[in-house]
Amino acid sequence: MIYVLATIKTKPGMAQALIAGAAPCIAATRSEEGCISYDHVQDTSDPDTLLVVERWISRETLEAHMHTAHLAAWRVERKPLVISTKVEIIHAAKVETL
Repeated sequence: MIYVLATIKTKPGMAQALIAGAAPCIAATRSEEGCISYDHVQDTSDPDTLLVVERWISRETLEAHMHTAHLAAWRVERKPLVISTKVEIIHAAKVETL
């Protein structure tokens, strides 16, 4: 399983616009083969920071996602709203669930 954590810093006051605009991409991504989960959450202490938490069955399915039309379109649409994005890919050999 692959985990992806994408931290998105929006321009001041633009988080809600980013969340609303992401809806079509989120829906399309959730229906992709290999997508276990794909969620956006807003930082409770900094409303201009969002975290995208993704789980994929493999690095290959994540790589396929990176080349989809809906993700490419969303990358262009969100540019005016975003200051920075940091993406971390976590390769989990073992996941401990409490």
